[in-house]
Amino acid sequence: MIHTKICGIQCTEDALVASEAGADFIGLVFVPERRRRLEGPAAAQILSELRTLVPQPPRAVGLFADQPLEDVVEIISDCNLDMVQLCGQESPDYCRQVTGRTGAEVIKVVHIPASETVETVRGGGGMQARIAPYLESECRVTLDRLVEGLQGGTGQSFDWQVAAELSRQGYQFLLAGGLTPDNVAQAVAQVKPWGVDVSTGVETDGQKDEDKIRAFIRNARASGKQ
Repeated sequence: MIHTKICGIQCTEDALVASEAGADFIGLVFVPERRRRLEGPAAAQILSELRTLVPQPPRAVGLFADQPLEDVVEIISDCNLDMVQLCGQESPDYCRQVTGRTGAEVIKVVHIPASETVETVRGGGGMQARIAPYLESECRVTLDRLVEGLQGGTGQSFDWQVAAELSRQGYQFLLAGGLTPDNVAQAVAQVKPWGVDVSTGVETDGQKDEDKIRAFIRNARASGKQ
């Protein structure tokens, strides 16, 4: 079954919609200067309310990027996060320290440059070498588009053939970047990822859209069953 993550949650209402629609994960952003960033107390309140109202809520994922380990550990504890998604240049050792100190599972974002092609992946190019250390450190991996100066949330896709070839080689990952309710079924059918991750693609005018969230999860799941 395909797993779904709705990222950039900013209020309890959005968290409840994602939960009711069947999301497996919700993402809350703690990266400084990001549009969807939450302060710790606000995030803690959202998760407390969600967990009070929903017996089995989605797993809560905190997003960080190149932040001091102590800050990350503190936020994980204060907000009672289930997982973290590291979007910067964090090393496998950093990932292991996060899990070792908090018990939170780590999702590591690996950015795909435009120069990466299906031919380079078939030739055993750099992508496998970049992904393997994180998998060996028991992290999950998200594949996202590389955009200089940004660490995710770009709403831009990359060549899905690259991801599809990695999937054929046995790599498991979440697919992110440019996904929408209209193209997620095609992405799942073509790439066969472990999961899909969306934020911008389920927004209207910069705000989460209930209909788009429900359609995204419905379409992803329908394609994943084929």
